[in-house]
Amino acid sequence: MTAQRPETAVTFNEWLERLAALLPGDSPNAATPREQAAILDLARVAAHTSERIAAPISAFLVGVAYASLPPDKRAEQIGELVRTLEQESLA
Repeated sequence: MTAQRPETAVTFNEWLERLAALLPGDSPNAATPREQAAILDLARVAAHTSERIAAPISAFLVGVAYASLPPDKRAEQIGELVRTLEQESLA
């Protein structure tokens, strides 16, 4: 069964804007393109090397762990984590 996008669905950017508006004011409410790519890589590795439900929880845990870092550093740290996880899955 293929999931269909509901007619009321919004774009990725619209979704992120809507979500950001609902988060507390002191929350980092924007992910840079580099962070988005790194988070999606993390979710890919989690979903392909474990149960798929690990992907969103992994993204949450990484977000909490690296929340205090500046955006470029967050993207770098997530990228390094992804590389480590990928290497471990090949071993």
